[in-house]
Amino acid sequence: MKVAIMYSGGKDSTYAIEHAKNKGWDIRYFVSVKPNRTDCFLFHFATVENTVKVAEMLNIPHNLLRCEVADPVQEASLVKEFIAGKQAEAPINALILGGTGLQETQIRSLQEAMRPLGVEVFASHAGEEHDLVLNDMIARNYEIMITQVASDGLMPWLGKTLSKENFERFKADSAKFRFHVGGEGGYYDTLILDCPLFTSRLHINDFHLNREDAYSGHVIIDSMELVPKKVEQEIRN
Repeated sequence: MKVAIMYSGGKDSTYAIEHAKNKGWDIRYFVSVKPNRTDCFLFHFATVENTVKVAEMLNIPHNLLRCEVADPVQEASLVKEFIAGKQAEAPINALILGGTGLQETQIRSLQEAMRPLGVEVFASHAGEEHDLVLNDMIARNYEIMITQVASDGLMPWLGKTLSKENFERFKADSAKFRFHVGGEGGYYDTLILDCPLFTSRLHINDFHLNREDAYSGHVIIDSMELVPKKVEQEIRN
């Protein structure tokens, strides 16, 4: 199957890449969308621009689109128009989203937009329990930086990286403050700093936080580089 992946750089879309590779699907390209506003319905806002470097590392063609609207139909149309223009040179059968299928507005909007093109749209881990999926990422050494939050109880986690050491505390906060542990529904967004797919680790030299109110905010990365894992290991040793 020939697929494109909606790639934000976050945990779910990165896990979708690994899923597609394990399935033996032909990943033709990534589609990343960088909004100029934080209230988009379908796309992450924070740190999406860093997908360019990751795509280069993974050697997968990358396309970074800009979005200036906050309307699910118009946002989906932006993706549709791009993919329609690519079908002649790099045809796809499916557009893959990350996650377990709870992001209903995103899936439904993109499905309706892609239907005239004959392109299927689905979440890579549809029907699975998101807490188990996230557990698996943590167990397999995914380094998950929380880059945007919109919930009570999440502001202290903004800019932090989930790990085996702090994941139980994060799950406890999820239960206490009633935000979805996997972030489904827009509670939080992420950036993957390292995972088994990567040959280099994303090393963030400097970043700062933009706090919009008591419950919402996002990370702005000021300086970042890719450090080959072998080099990083030698430095640690």
